[in-house]
Amino acid sequence: MMLRPLSLLVSLSLCVPLAASAVEFSAAELAKASTLQRTLLTLDSHLDTPANFARADFNIMRRHDHNALSQVDYPRMVEGALDGGFFAIYTDQGDRSRAAHLAERDHGLQRILQIHEMLAANPDTFQLALSADDAAKIKAAGKRVVYISMENASPLVADPSLLSYYHKAGLRLLSTVHFANNEFADSATDPKGAEWKGLSPAGKALVNEAVKLGIVIDQSHASDAVFDDLIAMMPVPFILSHSSAKAIYHHPRNLDDARLRQLAAKGGVIQANAYGGYLVDETKSAERKQAEEELEKRLGGWEHMTMAKGVELRKAMAELDQKYPQRKATLEDFFAHFGHMLDVVGPDHVGIGMDWDGGGGVTGMEDAADLPKITAWMQRRGLSEAQIANIWSGNVLRVMRQAQEYAATHATP
Repeated sequence: MMLRPLSLLVSLSLCVPLAASAVEFSAAELAKASTLQRTLLTLDSHLDTPANFARADFNIMRRHDHNALSQVDYPRMVEGALDGGFFAIYTDQGDRSRAAHLAERDHGLQRILQIHEMLAANPDTFQLALSADDAAKIKAAGKRVVYISMENASPLVADPSLLSYYHKAGLRLLSTVHFANNEFADSATDPKGAEWKGLSPAGKALVNEAVKLGIVIDQSHASDAVFDDLIAMMPVPFILSHSSAKAIYHHPRNLDDARLRQLAAKGGVIQANAYGGYLVDETKSAERKQAEEELEKRLGGWEHMTMAKGVELRKAMAELDQKYPQRKATLEDFFAHFGHMLDVVGPDHVGIGMDWDGGGGVTGMEDAADLPKITAWMQRRGLSEAQIANIWSGNVLRVMRQAQEYAATHATP
């Protein structure tokens, strides 16, 4: 989801709701879930954690809980039995001027360098994964899995040929757009509405090139018309790396049941998202919005905060919760979306993409350490171990395997 204004980010995962989540698990249930989950390959398809790599006082090997800026680090990955996932190169949408496109190009290159610097600094703990089969091998070696994804293709606008470089540097998942329309596609949430009525000609060319390279396409954040274009044009399945169900909450970022069924028929996967604003209506009062804007100004903005300021931010938000309480998404709301998608398309077409470190998290599941609650819920539901394994990683890796096999068999001599 990253990067959003601080006033949006902090209001989505850190506030106390008006009513607590009704979903609770016993210690025995969580122990059983954790035991199973540690035997499985557990991947999250959308981790915005690389945004923290630019912070001088962030160390992924240290625990940073009780901090508004961090939900994923190695200690909490171990506690939550998270083996890794797709670490996102997120670039904020600029004004679409030439200067903005060049700045976005440079930002994307800097972010992938930061991911590689993290890998180089922690070679015994994290390892880059390049193929669908790499993840299991990395887990077997006792390390955490790092796939690289790109959320918002704006870094490629100035020079689309950079896609080949990103692929060589490890990119395996690509989304075209974010909060606002860009040169490749329409966003689901641009207030100006559709510009291209789906993918632009440049967007279709980018998707085709990604298919040739074996890069999986991610539809999250793009408009329904982009979804329809992908269904019509792609020879392989695609995923939604962090999305929810429109039937449960009618938000433009969510997917309706008819398209869920089309996605499944194509072989694709929707990864359940925990971004509260897409799960329930979290509309704030005018007073709260103003208070958050003042807090953002005082702390210097999300992008420039240190981890130390993240602790201050969490405390300040707790004070705002008392002064301006609001409806907040809960674990029960997450399971409503997750369960609905399972009902509609079944466990072979649903996965997990929590949006950690990008606004994700709900009351009752606030960071990566809480992930066994999802496994406990799936066990309560009666899903088999094989089905749970597919939801945690098998489904998304199947899509990657299909994309890579298609690219290999259709490579130009």
